[in-house]
Amino acid sequence: MDKLYIICVDDQREVLSAVMKDLQPLEQYFLLEECESAEECEALLDELDSAGAQVALVISDHIMPGRSGVELLAQLAADRRFSETKKVLLTGQATHRDTIEAVNAARIDHYFEKPWDPDELLQISRRLVTEFVLAQRLDYEPYAGVLDQATLYRELH
Repeated sequence: MDKLYIICVDDQREVLSAVMKDLQPLEQYFLLEECESAEECEALLDELDSAGAQVALVISDHIMPGRSGVELLAQLAADRRFSETKKVLLTGQATHRDTIEAVNAARIDHYFEKPWDPDELLQISRRLVTEFVLAQRLDYEPYAGVLDQATLYRELH
């Protein structure tokens, strides 16, 4: 079983650490990577693509120095290499307009306001990686211990 990647992007180290801690139950099945900027994430995405790896999920903060999370996720949505990658925006400072842009331009799959509920972040992440595994027609059995059972049931029946 090739491990799939989940990338978390936030310029604040304590927020990044909290997200990684919340996603720790997924570590047995997915490789968790952290980036502190959109630029660092883009470099990692290129590196992973060159290695033939698949990125199941990117969780990004919105307000970051340089490029915003919405800009990063919009670029990801437009990149054919990552068209199936699931996208989550995590923010405490987005305006209504930012949120609309995230949904329309970046085609985000979920939106969280800070502070987020750790259990909800984990549950939504499980659902999204389940959708990714099924959309990619990967063998889901090696991931069965962590995938969202309701999503599996709905998609397979």
